[in-house]
Amino acid sequence: MKWFGWKAGRDVSRPVLARGGSVAAAGAWPQSYEAQVRAGYGGNAVAQRAVRLVAESVGGAPLDGDAALVALVGAQRMLGTAAAQLLLHGNAFVQVLRDADGVPVELFPLRPERVAVEVDALGWPAAYRYRVAAQEVRLAPDAVIHVRAFAPLDDHYGLGCLGAASAAIAIHNAAATWTKALLDNAARPSGALVYDPGDGSALSAEQFRRLKEEMDASFAGAGNAGRPMLLEGGLKWQALSLSPADLDFAGTKAAAAREIALAFGVPPMLLGLPGDSTHANYREANRALWRLTVLPLADHLLGALRGALGESFGGGRLEVDLDRVPALVEDRERLWRMVSAASFLSDDEKREMVGWK
Repeated sequence: MKWFGWKAGRDVSRPVLARGGSVAAAGAWPQSYEAQVRAGYGGNAVAQRAVRLVAESVGGAPLDGDAALVALVGAQRMLGTAAAQLLLHGNAFVQVLRDADGVPVELFPLRPERVAVEVDALGWPAAYRYRVAAQEVRLAPDAVIHVRAFAPLDDHYGLGCLGAASAAIAIHNAAATWTKALLDNAARPSGALVYDPGDGSALSAEQFRRLKEEMDASFAGAGNAGRPMLLEGGLKWQALSLSPADLDFAGTKAAAAREIALAFGVPPMLLGLPGDSTHANYREANRALWRLTVLPLADHLLGALRGALGESFGGGRLEVDLDRVPALVEDRERLWRMVSAASFLSDDEKREMVGWK
């Protein structure tokens, strides 16, 4: 039995069937930050939705504290941008613009990959260099608020979640490319035409070209699915089937999607990923998102901003108003009922327990 297109000595090589690009190239793990952002946030729906869900939650969180400080921080949705940069890059650089009296009037998040920390002889940050193309601006330390995630091997730069998720993102993107290639090739390798005339001869280049053109025109694609085939001249149809490894390909893609959600701290249920039974419903998953991801990230950001700007606002308070977070309403109701039932507490102690001072 000789598979047409693969007989030794034929002068035309077998054309590539897949039209979706190289799967190996799509599965490569990007190393630079820009490449990881393009492959992850720009080219992966799960990663982008996870980052947007957390960043928009932080940016839209209700704030409580000094009115002037809350107005400054809440302007231009700066918190959401800084939260996304902290998730992806591990660093958020916020430039502080001051008036003639030195009072902060505007905050602008800078792209972290363009910022370099300049250190002094003792290793402390002495300035920040912001580079765009060939131009570079040197910013004083008090002009930039640097918020960094924990990095065990670096003294000046934080470690983002994108690098930890890059392997799962590469697998998920490669799975999408593989699926696209299967769809381009009529969705599955349903079978093969076998040329077996009985005399050991092979198809000529012209016969192979004409047969391929007829197959592409009459039988390839979704529009020709199920169309009967008329065979002649020693051709016969050999049916093929998918192996168990091919059938489990969708499971590999789903596992990669769940790992991406894990890297960014988002419950898979909130991203529409199947097979999640950790949370009984969306309400509990949303509460877990806020308790485990959004609030710690928001507290980290607000704490850094409060420490850098508080002196200009008389040590003003700046925090998330938990009473106005919809996802935490049930938790607050439970706390209020518990405090109200505690008859041994004074009114001042009850107010302190619920966060009212």
